[in-house]
Amino acid sequence: MNNKALLAWLHEAGVDEAIGDTPINRLAPPAAPVLLVENQLVAASAPAINTPPPLAKASPAPAIAASSARSIADRCHSLDELRQAVMAFDGCALKKTASKTVFADGNPSAKIMLIGEAPGAQEDLQGIPFCGPSGALLDKMLASIGLSRETVYITNTVFWRPPGNRQPSKEETAICLPLVEKHIALIAPQLIILSGGTATSTLLSQDTSISRLRGRFYAYTNGYLAAEVPVAVTYHPSYLLRTPAQKKSAWADLLMIKKRLEEAITSS
Repeated sequence: MNNKALLAWLHEAGVDEAIGDTPINRLAPPAAPVLLVENQLVAASAPAINTPPPLAKASPAPAIAASSARSIADRCHSLDELRQAVMAFDGCALKKTASKTVFADGNPSAKIMLIGEAPGAQEDLQGIPFCGPSGALLDKMLASIGLSRETVYITNTVFWRPPGNRQPSKEETAICLPLVEKHIALIAPQLIILSGGTATSTLLSQDTSISRLRGRFYAYTNGYLAAEVPVAVTYHPSYLLRTPAQKKSAWADLLMIKKRLEEAITSS
């Protein structure tokens, strides 16, 4: 068959358009188009391929996170090690919405340890527990019985600000509890002051209101402590700012603490 007859046969078969000698892979990503710019062929940018964004890393289940915190606490043998471990800890979801990790303030060599609830807005900005208006009131409360941040060590039951300054949940405090317990053991205080309902319920395992718990001392211990530590309970400064009528009760708590400290000095 000559070329003319071959073309006629192809035309009758419906082949009336030349495609090319190379097969086309219809499943391959689209190639970048070629543009004619100033009489030169230039490859345009390849069309973007829509891909779903990567999934955010989910926080571990509370029980797993608490177990991880316990393992971390077991391995920390100094305050600096614990600080670094808390800074690196990702088991508590509060860290994802907080600006800073709020570890502690005050004197690590102090024999009095004050434990509050959770960082607020100012604490989250500055990375220091008890700053802003509640911190100013706490400083006045401490000064009224001869104490200060130079003679007290201050921390919280969680290390990150809950969104909207809400109270930390029981799951959140349970996750952080092993780290707080090791924190207490490394400071080895002779007296602990629990400030606010969250700190009281978390460390004393008490769901009773502060109004019923305040006014006496409790014996506190955990698996890292060699001996029990006396604990006093009082209202949180932020609560006192909202409820000034309770300042009288808080003053009575401070006087009780002052008397205990004076007795400890006399007996030593």
